[in-house]
Amino acid sequence: MRKLLVIICLLLAWQAATAQTDSLRLGFTVQGTVVDLATGRPLESVHVSIPGRHQATVTNADGFFTLKSDRPIQEIVCTYLGYRTRRVEPVGKLRVALERENLSLQEASIISGDARDIVEAAVSRLQETYCTEPQLLECFYRETLQKRSRYTYVAEAVAKLYKSAYSGYIINDASALEKSRVLMSQRRTDTLSIKFEGGPNMAISMDLLKNQEALFDQKELDHYRFEMMPAAYINDRLQFVVKMSPNALVDYALYNCVVYIDREQLTFTRVEASLDMSDKSKATRMMLVSKPFSLRFFPEEFSIVLNYRLEDGKIRLEYCRSTIRFACDWRKRLFRTHYTAVNELVVTDVRPEAVPIPRKERFRSRDFLPDQAAFFYDPAFWADYNIIEPSESLEHAIKRLRKN
Repeated sequence: MRKLLVIICLLLAWQAATAQTDSLRLGFTVQGTVVDLATGRPLESVHVSIPGRHQATVTNADGFFTLKSDRPIQEIVCTYLGYRTRRVEPVGKLRVALERENLSLQEASIISGDARDIVEAAVSRLQETYCTEPQLLECFYRETLQKRSRYTYVAEAVAKLYKSAYSGYIINDASALEKSRVLMSQRRTDTLSIKFEGGPNMAISMDLLKNQEALFDQKELDHYRFEMMPAAYINDRLQFVVKMSPNALVDYALYNCVVYIDREQLTFTRVEASLDMSDKSKATRMMLVSKPFSLRFFPEEFSIVLNYRLEDGKIRLEYCRSTIRFACDWRKRLFRTHYTAVNELVVTDVRPEAVPIPRKERFRSRDFLPDQAAFFYDPAFWADYNIIEPSESLEHAIKRLRKN
C-alpha cells in the first residue's frame, strides 16, 4: 500500500485520445477573490461552498474562484486554515476578506495531552467517523509540469470518483474521466516529460486515512515521534495539531507530517506530509517508477496535503494536492535542470446515488491522463463544470502552449 504513493514516471513519448460527456447545465455562477483582511494578500486553496449543498471549489494561487450551481446561489461559505469561516451573500464580483482566528488563553490551556494518544484515538474512531456509506463524487483534477519557472505541460479533467465505505476494500474504489484536455510544449528542448500514474486515482491512493498502511497503522506509527503543536482553527472548529517526525531506521523513506484533529469530534481534518529527503536513494525509490537509462534523477521534494470535510459527524476527502520537485541531467552534461510537478484534485459535488463505476469505464492505476485526453483548447471547455480556476500565470502558460 505504501507504494501507492509512488506517482511519477519519466518517459519521452505521449499519445492522445478523446473523452466525451454530457453537460451538467449549471446556469448560476458566483465569482470572487478571497484575501487576508489585514494584508490584502490573496489566499490560495480556500474552500468555497454553498450551504446545504455539496457543490464546492477552491481558490487558485491568485485567490480567485468561480462557483457554479443549477439553482440560484443565496450564500457562499469560505473556509481556510487558521481563519474565521465567513458566510457571504453573493452580490456582483466578490472580494471576501478573511480574518485570522486568534486563540484565547482559555482555549490554549485546553489543548494538552499526549500527542500520540490523540492521533491513535482519532485513528481508532475512523471505523465510525469515516464515511460509512459509499459515495459517488464529482471531482476536478489538474496536473502541471514546470521546467524551471516555465510551464511545459498542463492536463485537466472532470472525473467521477467512487469511494466505498471505510469498511469496504480499496480495490472497489475507482475513478472515471468525464471530460479532459491536455496542452503541452512542442519545443525540442522540452523533450523530457513526466507521466503521472493514476491521474484522478490520486484521491484513492493518497487517502491516508483509508490506506492506513502508508502512515497510520500501528506498525508505521511506531516509526515516528509525536509532538503537540500550537492549536489552530479550521471551519471555526478548534483543532489539535500534532507533528510527526521519523524516529526509526527503516529501508524506505518516512514522512515528516503535521496532522489536524477536531478537538470535539476526534476526527481528522487535515494531513500535511512530506517525504524525508535525508537519504536521497530511499526517496528516489519511493518517487521514481522508471526513467531513460542515461538520465540521472535527483529528488528534492515530495509533499501532499489532504483536507477532510466533516458532515453530520462523518468525514470524507475534500481536497488533495501533491507537489514534486526534482532535478535531472543527462550524463556528460554539466548542468542540471529543475522541475516542479503539481497534482491537484477537489471534490466539486456529491452525486445523489452512489452507483459503482463499471470496470470497463475505470481509469486504471497504470493509466496516464494524456493517453485518454484530447489535445486541444476551447475557452468554453469547462462551461458547465465547477473547476479550480487557472491562476494568471497558468493562463499565460496555456496561451504560450497553444502557440507552440
